[in-house]
Formats: sequence, C-alpha cells, structure tokens
Amino acid sequence: MQMKKAVILMNLGTPSEPTPAGVRSFLKAFLSDRRVVEIPRPLWWVILNAFVLTLRPKKVAPAYEEIWSSGDFEGSPIFYYTREQAAALGKLLSAECDAGEVKGARVTFAMTYGEPGLQSTVAQLRDAGVEQFLVLPLYPQYSCTTTAPIYDQVAALFTGSRNVPDIRIVNNYHDHPLYIEALASSVREHWAQNGRSERLLMSYHGIPRSYVDKGDPYLEHCQRTSELLAEALELQPDEWAMSFQSRFGKAEWLKPYTSELLKTWGREGVSSVEVICPAFASDCLETLEEIAEENCAYFLESGGKGFSYIPCLNLRQDHINLLRAVVRENGFA
Repeated sequence: MQMKKAVILMNLGTPSEPTPAGVRSFLKAFLSDRRVVEIPRPLWWVILNAFVLTLRPKKVAPAYEEIWSSGDFEGSPIFYYTREQAAALGKLLSAECDAGEVKGARVTFAMTYGEPGLQSTVAQLRDAGVEQFLVLPLYPQYSCTTTAPIYDQVAALFTGSRNVPDIRIVNNYHDHPLYIEALASSVREHWAQNGRSERLLMSYHGIPRSYVDKGDPYLEHCQRTSELLAEALELQPDEWAMSFQSRFGKAEWLKPYTSELLKTWGREGVSSVEVICPAFASDCLETLEEIAEENCAYFLESGGKGFSYIPCLNLRQDHINLLRAVVRENGFA
C-alpha cells in the first residue's frame, strides 16, 4: 500500500494582529532564534528586552496596520499568500491525480514563527496517517537565517522519537529555470503595462556580512539569481543592479544597501527605477511598506522622477507551476 504523503509550504510568519502586543510577541520569537541573531546570549537578552521589544513594536505596528487594512489580504498579506499558495498547489496536484497522471500529496502550510507552527501541523498530519513529508521553505535562496531554522525545527520534532517519519527539506531553488522564468515574466508584464524604467533594481533581504564570511551561501545564491534574471531579460550591465534591504543594528550587512543605492541614483540623475524582490515568495511588510513606500520616497526625494514596485510572485500561475515542479522533482507528485 502506498504511504500517504504531505507537502508543507513554510514561510517566516507574521504577528497575530497588527498591534504593539502582536508585533512584540512575533519579534520575541523571531529575534530569540540563535540562527537569526548570533550576538552572545547575555548581551542580546539585554538589548532585546530592554530596547528592541520596548521600542520597535510601537514603531512598526502602524505599518502592519496600514498594509493589513489597505489590501485584499484578509489581514496579514504573508499569511494570506502562503495559505492561498498551498491551496492553489494542492488544487493543481489534486486535479492531476484525478486525471490519473500522478499520485497526489496533501498540501498545507506552516510558519517558522507564529501560527500555524510546524509542530502542530506535522502532528495533525501524522494523526491523519501521513508517513512521508516534504517541507518546502518559500525561500529561493538558502540562508542560515531563514532556511536553517526550519532544519532545526524539523530535527527538534523527532528528538527522542522511536518512529521518525520520512521527512525531506528543499534546501533552495535559487537557479531553478521555472523560478527565473516566472520572475522574468513578471518583469516583462510590468513593462508591457507600465512602460520600462531606466534601471531595474533587484533588492534582497539583507543579512550581516559576517554570516557570509563564516560560510552562509546566501550572497552567492542572490548573485546567481540576479545574473540569470538579467540574462533572461537581456539587460545590459548598466541597466540593472542588486542590493540588500531590511538591515538591523549597527553591524555591517551585505552591500549595497537598497536605501543608499536609491538615494545615490536619485542624486546622480537616474530618472526612473523599478524594484523587484526575488528573495520573497509573498508580498509582506518588507515589500509593501519598506520598498513600495519608504524606499520609493528615498528615491523621489533624492531627485528621481519615477518609481515602481514589481510585486512578488504571489499567486501567479507560473509560480504555482514552479512549486509543483519542485514537489515533483522531490518525488512527492
């Protein structure tokens, strides 16, 4: 008899509500992860509790409230998109199974921080008889700050267990042909609808430079994605650039910083830019607020004339097709 299979799409997570209390609870879980912040624990405990969790929730809660109330996301956009991506992938696999093409797998989703958590999700699936799991982090580029915590959580689930199920984790898909083509198609469609800007900026979530120096392959993956996307779009070297956003604290992070590069371009007379965020599978605070609003203002205030944000792949059919291909390549469809 064939074993029951399940695919779990995983994303970072979100506050339960766009309030200081909701943001504080989420940040506490997220920033307490040793993979995310490598500062010695006693020092970081003081910084986190005396400063970060005291000041930052009040500062960013209004931004969460704005994107929750201004979109069609039924609340948190990252929660909405991750849930709907799982539903769309499940529907696609189910239709193929009904057509007799493949043996489908159940598809659901979980968050690294917040709800639904991986532990409860796996427990529910095991109660339903699932014996094989594919965990698919929605991080195209691997980083010790995003994908590695999922490995940690999976390992912790079965510590001491005598009956460990077959469970696999997708490490990355930063150079998958269907991923690159989906990105390229989203840019081409944006050009067709809005015209083409002078430069395309590929902005990735940043990480401390020291993490890369210690062996994190994230920078290499980002560079490869960017090069492949530029090649697919037939861009010349002076028509695009790669940068990093969302830095936190005083340590050096991967450069160039998105905000600083956009200010420089504005001062140098670059008239118009488009920004795409290839590291994000779903739009979220870092794209809808930090890029589309905050960094847009930086560019325009520095002399730029036109700024446009190209949405994440979200629920595009070519994105769902990519996820299906990754699932198939791992033997779960």
